[in-house]
Amino acid sequence: MIEAELETSLANFPAVAVLGPRQCGKSTLARQLATQRASTYLDLERPADLARLGEPELYLESLLSRKDHLVCLDEVQRLPDLFPVLRSLIDRFSRPGQFLILGSASPGLLRQSSESLAGRIAYHDLCPFLLPEIESIETDPKTAERHIWVRGGFPPSALAPSEELSMQWRENFIRTFLERDLAQLGSRIDPASLGRLWRMLAHEQGQILNRSRLGSSLGVSHTTIQNWLTMLEKTFMLRILPPAGTNLGKRMRKSPRVFVRDTGILHAMLGIDSFDELLGHPVFGPSWESLVIEHACAVLPRWSAAYYRTSHGAELDLVLHKGTRRVALECKASKAPRLSRGFHEAVEDVRPDHAWIVAPVDEPYPLAQGVTVTNLRGCLANLSKFGG
Repeated sequence: MIEAELETSLANFPAVAVLGPRQCGKSTLARQLATQRASTYLDLERPADLARLGEPELYLESLLSRKDHLVCLDEVQRLPDLFPVLRSLIDRFSRPGQFLILGSASPGLLRQSSESLAGRIAYHDLCPFLLPEIESIETDPKTAERHIWVRGGFPPSALAPSEELSMQWRENFIRTFLERDLAQLGSRIDPASLGRLWRMLAHEQGQILNRSRLGSSLGVSHTTIQNWLTMLEKTFMLRILPPAGTNLGKRMRKSPRVFVRDTGILHAMLGIDSFDELLGHPVFGPSWESLVIEHACAVLPRWSAAYYRTSHGAELDLVLHKGTRRVALECKASKAPRLSRGFHEAVEDVRPDHAWIVAPVDEPYPLAQGVTVTNLRGCLANLSKFGG
């Protein structure tokens, strides 16, 4: 599906950006697209490719002069000053499909992309593997669900031949992100300090964010904590889920909830390397919630995401809305999910088109009018009907 979306964007925009965390499959996707047309692929982490851009305007101009030639720039955050050059070339050649840009940070962290290429670029987010991709490997649905839940969706972790190698890859990913990737983004944050914050948040998965308390624990100001959180969020490591807006009813909570986005990374930080260990860990429920939220947001990427919670106990783990359409999810890591009165009150407040209780059940079943208990697979199938 993402391939079709990218082809459409390349046919209509001069530049197309695919953004997502490192090692989530952006390069593989780009190479597949590049084989279908005349193209040049440049990995800006390779010294040889980086050297070609010593005089970027001259070199890129020579490529774009070829008919319908596509230039793919991988890990573009390595050269943030390149964007004004891209703008000049885009305007000069004035055709769609000139550049495919890959980056491991949000547009805001790519600094100049939003300003330099405004109106000339289409953005697409690429997430790690989702359950349907794992099901193509693990034919047993229950095994596939546990597989992606424990290991997360990063391809090298999900596809590792053993649990030990999967955990080793994730531990190395965390270390590399802190010690190398942040510096490449121009960050001056101390890697050890950011790592401590990241691990603290893993222990508090899904809880209400309290910047002042975190700052006190780490001996820094709440402003510094916010800067660190922004870095982790914009590099796709954290999801900071806001409270639902006032248009959704009697919202009382004002602070967001925070999640380590990939459950495999979450488990690596907590030393959880098997499903049996996860079962007995306090993060069991919040981990399931994170898995469901990330899948739901990936299926409906253009919908706004929030949680709903009032001081009277009415709550929903996830509310997705776009225009007048609205759906709600409650996540329960139980084969026999029990719902509180607060869930029903929240459904009355929010009035979604449909509400799902997402639990590791074998088969979906209706609970009430407009409310269904379903597994993760069924939830994704139903959400996909609403369109992206």
